[in-house]
Amino acid sequence: MANIFAKKPLAQLLGEANASGEGALKRTLGAANLVALGVGAIIGAGLFVRTAAAAAQASGPGVTLAFIVAAIGCAFAGLCYAEFAAMIPIAGSAYTYAYTTMGEFVAWVIGWALIMEYALGAATVSIAWSEYLNKLLQVFGTEVPYSLSHSPFEGGIINLPALAIVVVLSLLLIKGTQESATLNAFLVVLKVAVVLVFIAVGWQYINPANHTPYLIPENAEPVISGGKIVREYTEWNKHGLGGILGGAAIVFFAFIGFDAVSTAAQEAKNPKRDMPIGILGSLAVCTILYILFGHVLTGVANWREFADPAKGGEASVTYAIETYMTDFKWLGTAVTGAILFGFTSVILVMLMGQSRVFFSMANDGLMPKAFSELHPKFRTPYKSNLALLVFVGAFAAFVPGSLAGDLTSFGTLLAFVLVSAGVWLMRRSNPEQPRPFRAPLSSAAFPLVPFLGAAICLGMIVALDSNTLKLALGWMILGFIVYFIYGKRNSKLQQGIVVVPTEMEEQAFIEPDPKNA
Repeated sequence: MANIFAKKPLAQLLGEANASGEGALKRTLGAANLVALGVGAIIGAGLFVRTAAAAAQASGPGVTLAFIVAAIGCAFAGLCYAEFAAMIPIAGSAYTYAYTTMGEFVAWVIGWALIMEYALGAATVSIAWSEYLNKLLQVFGTEVPYSLSHSPFEGGIINLPALAIVVVLSLLLIKGTQESATLNAFLVVLKVAVVLVFIAVGWQYINPANHTPYLIPENAEPVISGGKIVREYTEWNKHGLGGILGGAAIVFFAFIGFDAVSTAAQEAKNPKRDMPIGILGSLAVCTILYILFGHVLTGVANWREFADPAKGGEASVTYAIETYMTDFKWLGTAVTGAILFGFTSVILVMLMGQSRVFFSMANDGLMPKAFSELHPKFRTPYKSNLALLVFVGAFAAFVPGSLAGDLTSFGTLLAFVLVSAGVWLMRRSNPEQPRPFRAPLSSAAFPLVPFLGAAICLGMIVALDSNTLKLALGWMILGFIVYFIYGKRNSKLQQGIVVVPTEMEEQAFIEPDPKNA
């Protein structure tokens, strides 16, 4: 009987990471590209949309504390990702790491959960992209009709702008990784500039009264809009200290992205040095910006306004600027335009990350072989990108953004928990393996960083909305069915198709020639 917990040999992974030729991804990314990829994926819908949502739903002005909790969990997980990415620089991210530490079935679970992170993440941001496109078009006296810019669940027919941006970026990714990274770097500069301008200008408009009380009180009045109650605060994770954790689970979506850097490990020029810089560098830059941004946004406008769909429900940053920063209304238009470009880079990196996960799973036989086929000229997984164009495009066109965003957080948190556990297991099973970067306080006997990373992320999973958890459970059950019907039967590991590289090939990867680094 096949062992569904069979582990992929580390030697085989190292050999795949050092592969070259027609079946290998092209190494074109340096440290700066990787940091830009991380920042490009992180700063986007999470910051400009989820900040106000977390403040309105759970944390109030304490959304800054929610950012800190989420950042701490991400930092611990980021250290674990950095160790794995430097040691095993191969496409696939958390999926690949789990395959060699916890076995095939757990790897499948992560790979399936990562679809929620990257594919649904791209869909969520494309929906936000559509919202901001209409905000920008309204400045010029026009807009995309409601029926063509909202899903059927929201009273529309199709979200056409969201579908269009997914199609365009999928085609760009097929063209090449370096071209995509160049566009991303340009968009990142625009995004960071907008965030810095908003913080600098908005600081003068902070009303201290909006920060009192700093946490939502247990007896907070419900928010009423149009004669209906749109938000209540009676549940444990909607007020007080519990609200900080509830808010952290919401804004956690804002940190998704630094782990996407690890999916590009097989395309990094010098992964042992550049991967830790890309992962931890992008996380550090964004955490500082997030805390400052949340402080200013909840100081300029009261957090209760963001709970009212008629006020700050959509495009909350623009609402705050146009309502309270009246001397800088032009900034609202500039912010809307720059945010639109910023969202573009998030979608780009998410689509890239998902295609690389599919690439690795297809190489292992757990997904159809087409996902691992590279374009003969561009050496990109073009069939994977085309499949995502259809899947993500359909989700963006016909599903509400709030639902997709919460499911994305679940998929990411689950991956973080298992990657944190994987570092500890790898320390136990392969203590002699060279580690160019080592997560601190993570020995086999004293795995403090992996334990804290897993514990904090588990806490945020528990704090997610109950409906989100039910939907996520349904998605994972569907994944189990797909694995036993298709993945287990076609797994190369289960079939004994395991090509272990020679000792010379392993050594060439572990200690590369400095001239070729």
